[in-house]
Formats: sequence, C-alpha cells, structure tokens
Amino acid sequence: MRTFRIFFNTIRSLSFKKIIRLLSLVLPHPLFSLLSFYATLQAFSIAQKKFPESASGNGVGNAFRHALWCCFIMMYCCKISSPRKALDFCKRITDMHEELFPNEPLETKMDLHNNKIGMDYFMELLPGIHRQFFEKGFFIDALIKRSEEAKVLRSLDEDFEGYLVYLEDQK
Repeated sequence: MRTFRIFFNTIRSLSFKKIIRLLSLVLPHPLFSLLSFYATLQAFSIAQKKFPESASGNGVGNAFRHALWCCFIMMYCCKISSPRKALDFCKRITDMHEELFPNEPLETKMDLHNNKIGMDYFMELLPGIHRQFFEKGFFIDALIKRSEEAKVLRSLDEDFEGYLVYLEDQK
C-alpha cells in the first residue's frame, strides 16, 4: 500500500507538461507500460527487503534497485515482444524517469549507469536462456553479488564500466 501511495504522490507532483511527455511514451505502449509499472513495484519491494537502509537513498541498495528494475522491465516486456523492442522501451522509460524527476548531476549519472548495468546484464543472459523462461530469481542473487563489488562514484568524469555505482557515505 505504501508503494502505491508513493507512486500516486509522485505522479501528482508532475507538471502538466511532464504528464503529457509521460503519456506520449506510455499510451502508444500500454502493455509495456503496465509491465513496467509492475516491474517498478517488484524492484522497489525487493530492494527495500534486501537493502532497507539504502534502497531509497543513493547507496548500494539504490544501485541494486535500478539495475533490478531494468532487468525486470526487460524480462516482462520480452515475454510479449522482441528483446530489441523491450530494450528500446526500457531505455526510453528509464531515461524519461530521470528527466521527469531530476536529481543532482552525480545522482543522475549514477542512476543512468546502474540502469545500463541492468539492461546489459539482461542482454548478456539472453543468448543462453529463452526469453519466455526468465524468472526474477535469475537477477536478484547476481545483482546482490554485483552490489558487493559496487564502486563509489565521486565525480562526473569517472566511469566504472561493468560495476554498479553508488555515492560516497551512502553504502
């Protein structure tokens, strides 16, 4: 219930222009949009359980949540469409999230980087597993392991290719 309240309060905080932008992406893709919403709820819930102190901040839990979120969006959307279309939608919806709900530049870089980690990880697994057989468990343990190796992002110039990133003092 708390998750729904957060979601609806967030939507209410958007300006009319931002709502129109969001609708321009979700209305042409109603099934992808519903699946993405479900993926959001699932990723948020799991991250809160696994990382209760940092899932909502800028710590390792947030890095885990963003990567898991993208894996779940890809997994659910691939069950009804091609991996390429799922990847395109996932990138567009997660990038739009960062535009609609702007953060400080370093936080935005962190979120976009961790989103890419999630999308890349899904695409790495794709050749070995038929897209219809993906399950949530394929991602959770692997991303928890990656979160243990996460790097601290201190400046916009840093690039930690292949690693989850979080902000200092937020572990």
